[in-house]
Parts: sequence; structure tokens; C-alpha cells
Amino acid sequence: MTTTLLLGGVVHTPADPFATALLVEDGTVAWVGSDGAAATHRDGVDEVVELHGALVTPAFVDAHVHTTPTGLALTGLDLTGAPSLAAALEALARFSRQRRGVGVLLGHGWDETAWPEGRAPTRGELDRASHGGVVYLTRIDVHSAVASSALLAAVPGLAALPGFDPDGLLRRDAHHAARAAALAGVTPALRAAAQRATLARAAELGIGAYHELGGPEISSAADFAEVLAAATAAPGPDVVGYWGELGGVERARELGALGAAGDLFADGAIGSRTAYLRTVYRDADTTGHGYLTAAEVRDHVVACTRAGLQAGFHVIGDGATDVVVAGLAEAAVVVGVGALRAARHRLEHLEMPDAAHLAELARLGVFASVQPVFDALWGGTDGMYAGRLGPERAHGMNPFAAMTRAGIPLALGSDSPVTPMGPWQAVRAAAFHRTPESRITVRAAFSAHTRGGWRAAGVDDAGVLAPGQPASYAVWAAGDLVVQTPDDRVAAWSTDPRAGVPGLPDLSPGRDLPQCLRTAVRGRVVYTREGAFA
Repeated sequence: MTTTLLLGGVVHTPADPFATALLVEDGTVAWVGSDGAAATHRDGVDEVVELHGALVTPAFVDAHVHTTPTGLALTGLDLTGAPSLAAALEALARFSRQRRGVGVLLGHGWDETAWPEGRAPTRGELDRASHGGVVYLTRIDVHSAVASSALLAAVPGLAALPGFDPDGLLRRDAHHAARAAALAGVTPALRAAAQRATLARAAELGIGAYHELGGPEISSAADFAEVLAAATAAPGPDVVGYWGELGGVERARELGALGAAGDLFADGAIGSRTAYLRTVYRDADTTGHGYLTAAEVRDHVVACTRAGLQAGFHVIGDGATDVVVAGLAEAAVVVGVGALRAARHRLEHLEMPDAAHLAELARLGVFASVQPVFDALWGGTDGMYAGRLGPERAHGMNPFAAMTRAGIPLALGSDSPVTPMGPWQAVRAAAFHRTPESRITVRAAFSAHTRGGWRAAGVDDAGVLAPGQPASYAVWAAGDLVVQTPDDRVAAWSTDPRAGVPGLPDLSPGRDLPQCLRTAVRGRVVYTREGAFA
């Protein structure tokens, strides 16, 4: 393997707060230090990279990705940011003309809460825009979708399933059935291209590893296996797989998954009004839908703990959190708190925990895999959360600071394609949460998006650049480096350069985010921006 010396930059490392150079040998960080001291390492080096002041950091870890859907969004119809229903339908019409004859038309990202029309598309509108095509368009949270008449007709018994609406809006079981039918129409070639697109995009963003969240209600066992195979077929980010199937210990083992965890649904999503709440939504007479009982949670966690696998659940609403926390506590009675803590079970999203939830989860050693961009998109006094829940409940959403104070380890991610992969966007969103008391420092958010992702996967010797650690790193054009805190709760000494606290890019809202110049995974370069080191 190539031996590489990087010098003339700023290296973010706990080994030396003033380091400017980094030596990589056999996929491992061999040394960090000053440019002057680097001269002794130049002999025998295969590659010397002049950084010209660029920042070198550990590569990011995205703790929640759906590879094939992300790639299909990258290569398909992207409705994220469509300003209106009319604009979305116009985009579908253009896409239909471009893809005529290719089978099912897939799109993602519509959000009626941001549209002046204030409603989802109907099946009739999809039919007209696509000239009768087979259309499947997921809402931005991927917990509901709209389908054309042709797709609805292709799913036997669909109208009898919970969540079916004759206008084409699908939730719950009806959505799962329609999604399976739509994805079955994706050719193997298109699926493989989508997987490659996701891996390439992750590398371009300085992501050295991500967690693939598969499961029978998300994709298929074949797709999950293909994703893991694609990740090893060519240089790219490491992919850690989770298979979210209730009672799916043996299937998870067969598939090479780290756990029977991830998007094992305890409930749905706020935007689709399927997250399970204690009390009704502000704008609809429903509490959403809970999919698991505490006994089912307990039995699954016990089985995973005894099998040496991680368990985990998708949980958003406070009602669903009640159920999952109760099930975890019951599991601890069966297997013991020590065994439960050692297993590092995890919860995805965890958007509405209260203080009692946080205390119990900390006691049981549960990790929280969270997505800060959810708050950037939907938080605030006039955001979607406030519209669905009312301002009081919305105020408590995604309480990252409270989680940290309670001692719950955080791992940051995107839930792509729900929000696009973008690690610096996530760090910014956590540090500048729309609810000020829920903010954490840039440093804490950065750690949760690097080392935190590895720790959530049971790996403690990764995510930092120090001698002996894996050389998974990213190089950034980053501008000014600062020690940034959300408010004066953090001691002023830590922001003084004399303290030696490593700086990070200024992520204040409105400032340009860092641009990735190179990504390396265990010493192997998987992305270089054109002209970056010319």
C-alpha cells in the first residue's frame, strides 16, 4: 500500500493541537507533527501531498443511509425543494418524457407543507402528468407516497390494506405493499447504478463510512446483500450493515449484518402523521400508529443480546418512545443491565424523548442515531413540527443537548434520501439548532459525526487521526478555523488559541461550508477533487 506524507496544512488530531503534517503507512496513521519534523519522514515516501493550508480531519461516518433509495433519488426524479404542487407535476411530466418506455417512474422528496396548495398530488394528477405511466413518488420522510392508477392496479388487494386512500395517497401497510411493487420494477442494472452513485457521492462528501439501514419493509434481502457487495467491489467508503427485522437474528447473521437493528419500525413519521404520539396531532384527529408492543421489543432485544448482535428501532413519537423504553427496561431484567450495555443497542431518530426516557436510556447504554437536518428543515416556531404538533411539543423535538447531558452517546447521520448526505450541514444544524437550549458545540457534533458513528457500530479505535489509528481522513478547503460554541455556557478558555483546542471550520449560518478535496479510507484514496492538488 502507498505511503503518503501530507504536509503544509492543519491536521485535526488529539495527538498534537498544532500539527501541520500527517504520515500514512499501510492504511494506518504512522505519525503526526510539524512540517519541520516531517523532513525526517520524506525518504522512502511514495507520495508527498502539499496541502497549501487545507484542513485534514477524520473522515465522516453517516450513521443512517438507505443506499439504493439514495441512488435512485440521485439518478431519478428529485422533488426536494419543489416550490409548489404545480412545479412538482411539471417536473414529473418532463421526467416522464425523458424516461418514456423505461418502466416504473420513481421520484422522491415532495413536501406538501411547503407548498401553497397545501396538499399531496392525486393519482389523477400523476396519471395526466405521466400519460398513464407507472408512478411512485415518496414524500420527503419516506413514510407515505403517492401512486398512479397504473401502479395501484398492479398491487392485488391494495384497497383493503390499512393506509389506502383512493386518491392515491398511501400510508402504513398500503404504502409498504406499493413500495415493494414499485421497487420490483427496478432492473438489476438500474439498482447497481444507484448503489454506485450513492457510494461515489458519499466519498465526494468526505464520508469514509456509513451505516446501511436495510430491512424487509425498506428493501429486500437481495438488495441489502448487493449493497454490501458493492461496497467491497471497488474502493470507496466502508459500509456497516443493519437488518431491521423483528425476530430477524438468524437473517441478520446470514446477511452479514452487525445487528437486527435500524429501521425496525416502532412507528412512522411526524410529516406523514404516522409517528405514534401520546395525544392527538394538532392538525388531525389521530395519534399516529404504533407498530410494536413492549413485549415484542423486549423479546427482540433479549434475542439480539444473547446472539451478540445489536438491536435497534426506528422511534420518533413520544408514544412509541414509551413502548420502546419499556421494552428495553424489561429486557434488562431478563439479561441484566451489564449485558444490555455491552451490546450497544441503538435507537434511530429518537425525536421526542422526555427526561425520564433519557435517564433510562443512559442507564441501559443505548446509543442515539440522530439526524440534525430534520430540525433545520422542520423545526422552529413556524416549521412543520409546530404545524403538526403545536409549538409546545415542537419546542422539545430533537433535544441534542439534553441527550448529551444525560450521557447518551450520539451518532449523527442523514437518513438519506430523507435528507441528503451532507456531514457539515448536519454538524451546523446540531450546533445551531432552532431551539437554542437544544444546541451542542460544533466540536461535540463533529465528534458525534466521526468517532460517534464508529462507536455506535462497536468500534472504538477509529474516528480520530492519531498514531496507530486507521487512516480514514478527508482534506478540506475550509477557510477560518475557530472553536465555536452555541452560547456562553462553555468556558471562555476553550476558545482561546493558547488553550490548544483544535479548531474547526466556522459553521455560522450563511457562511460557505467546507469543500472536500480528498477522501481516503484506511489509507486508500477514494476521491480527489479535480485540480485540488495541481
